[in-house]
Parts: sequence; C-alpha cells; structure tokens
Amino acid sequence: MLWEDEPPAQLRVRRMQSAAAEAPLPGRVRRGSPGMPLDMEAGVEEFEEDEDELRGARRFYPSAPQGRRWRPTGKAGRIFLALAALTVLGSLTACALLLRNLLERDARFRISGAADIQATGLTEVSRAEMLPVFGEDIGRNIFFVPLDLRRRQLESIPWIEHATVMRLLPDQIRVNVVERKPVAFTRMGNQIGLVDADGVLLTMAPAAMVRHHYSFPVITGIDRGDPAPSRKARMAVYLRMMGDLDSSGQHYSEQISQIDLTDPEDARVLMPEQGADILAHFGEDHFLERYLRYKAHIAEWRQQYPHLAAVDLRYGQQVVLQMASGKEAADPSAAANGSGPISEAKPDPGQPASSAAEIRRRPAPGASVHAKHKTAAEKKKRAESPRAALTPSWNNAALPNAESIDSPAPDASGGA
Repeated sequence: MLWEDEPPAQLRVRRMQSAAAEAPLPGRVRRGSPGMPLDMEAGVEEFEEDEDELRGARRFYPSAPQGRRWRPTGKAGRIFLALAALTVLGSLTACALLLRNLLERDARFRISGAADIQATGLTEVSRAEMLPVFGEDIGRNIFFVPLDLRRRQLESIPWIEHATVMRLLPDQIRVNVVERKPVAFTRMGNQIGLVDADGVLLTMAPAAMVRHHYSFPVITGIDRGDPAPSRKARMAVYLRMMGDLDSSGQHYSEQISQIDLTDPEDARVLMPEQGADILAHFGEDHFLERYLRYKAHIAEWRQQYPHLAAVDLRYGQQVVLQMASGKEAADPSAAANGSGPISEAKPDPGQPASSAAEIRRRPAPGASVHAKHKTAAEKKKRAESPRAALTPSWNNAALPNAESIDSPAPDASGGA
C-alpha cells in the first residue's frame, strides 16, 4: 500500500469546509472537543436545542394579549349571559321591595308618641313649643320622617339658631338645638325685647329677663318689618362699637345706655350726664377715639353751653355742638332735660379741618332779646378768659355770631 505525504488539493479543500462547518460560534462550547466527557457533551447539546426552541417560539409565536375568557363567543352563550344578568337584577329589586314593605308595616319602627322624640339644648324654648313641629310624625314609620324639613321648621323658631335631627332605631327621633345668644335690648314702642348678633328679634317675659340678670344697652331703630340683611348690618355696627370701646380693657361700653341705629352709618348714643342726657353722634368707626374725646371735654362744653343737647363727633378734629332750640334754649331748666328739637351746625366739607378740636355754636332761633344780650355777654366773658381765644375764620363768615374755641385733644388714657 502506498502512502502519500500530501493529500490532493481537492481533498484539502473539502476538509477545510468541513472544519469550518464544525467550528463553534462565539460563546458556545464546541461539541466533541478533545478531552470532554460524553455526558457533558450530551448535556451541552440538549441545552443548545432547548435554546433554539425558545428563540424560535419567541420569533414565530409572539405573546398575544389575553382577553376576557368568561365572555361567550357564541350567540347562545351571549343570550344565556343576558338572561342571567336580568335574573340577578330582578331578584335584587324584589328583595328591596320586600324589605321596604316589611319596614313600612313593622310596628317596631313606628313613632308611638311624643315620648319617642328626644330633645337636648332647650333652655329658652320649651318642649311644648318644639313638639308641634313633629305633630304629623306621630304614628308614622321612622324611615319616612322628612328630617331636613323638620330641621328647617325648627330653625324658623326665633330662639333656635341651629338644629340637628336624627333617627334612633327602632322608633325614636333625637333633636339637638343651639339657641341664640341675646346681645342687646330692643325697644319697639312700649315693648322691650332682646336681639341677637344677627338682628333676630327675641321675646322674653320680664320675669325671665330679671332672672337672667341681663345688662345690655337699649337699641332703637330696629323694626320687625325690616329685612333680615338690614337688621344684621345695624347689629354689625353695634358689635363693632362695643368691641372697640372695650378694646383697651376699660369696659367703656358699660357707660352706654341707649343707641339709636336708625342710620347704620351713624350710631347715635344717649350719654347719661348729671341733670341731662347728651346725644352723641359716633358715626360708624373710630368709636374709642371719639368716646375719649367726648369724655375729655363734655364737662367744659356743658359749663360753657348750658343748653347743650347733642355732640357730633364724626368730623375728624372738629366737634359740632348742637343746642336745644325754641323754648328749650331760652329756658335753662327745660334745656337740661335734653328734649325738644335740635338745631344743627355742620362744617363745610370743602374747607380743611383745623388741627385742634374746633367747636362751633349757633344761637337758637326764636330766642328772646334778653337771651341774645345774655349770649353776647357770655361771649365777651369767654373772650377775656385765658382759656378761650377768638379767631376769625371761615366758620365765622359762614355762620353769623358763631365762635371757635381751640381745645386740646385727649391723650390715650382719656384725660384732657
């Protein structure tokens, strides 16, 4: 037999092609490598086959979205599903109707009498005044009591500010009431009543008022026929005034006896003084400042003007004194009573206000000749005193026989 050292060229090409086919891919172990055990070689082959199957599955069988498996695909299945839904809905409706009929006819849920209506928070409102609201509900099933309507009916009672109505099974109604708090007395004609912060007029027996020991100012100018917003606006002025007077801790509001709120922009206060009551116009703001100014000068004003009936404090640093007119001005004893008409002198809005408190007086019309001579003598006497200083001004030009007196403003403590 002859051996050839070099195989033919054709044979070498075939061997190179077979070796390239058997070469492993990058990252893969070559099957049939020298020195590899047979069992490992078999495991590698199985792993590669499984990996190829997974790749093929992912490539040729992509994951499809999962649908609702309970939805029927056929016509018969859809009809069966619709019938089942109707059956369930009909069963629920029938159960609800049966339950309603049972509750309506069950005697355990009926309000047997007034004892089944409980109420808390009643102080000024009696139980006898509250029970007529629930008169239609006696013998009615508790589930058919209109709670919202009953609440509104309770709040229509003047003394009740807020009410809560709830059911207590099996057959009781509970009512929680918040009553109104009076803040002032009201006078309408000859009747004295109470009023709260919202302007709601309240009635109370005189004996009950004495028992409560109420100590409020008397408010006029609030009528039962006025609209509720109008009464509330007037009471807002009153509350603002009381709060401002007490803001310094001196409780000046206790010195106020009567307030006229006919004009919500001008709180007219009746100030008690020795021998007479002075009507003071406080406006709608700066109550504490104007009160201190009034207290600092009222004694001086009354000494200079015995017929002083009213003081207008609304014009910044200007104070307008109003005298009793007619017979009241001529008769000092009548002027001291503080009654009768008032002649008013107001500053010209177009002129600037002076830095000090400027006081102007107009002689009362209809006074006697003797009274006029007496007034002239008093003016001459005040001109000679060091306290008074007569200065010509626009006020003297506008008002004949008028005079201006410079008066220092009060300090924060209320002194002159």
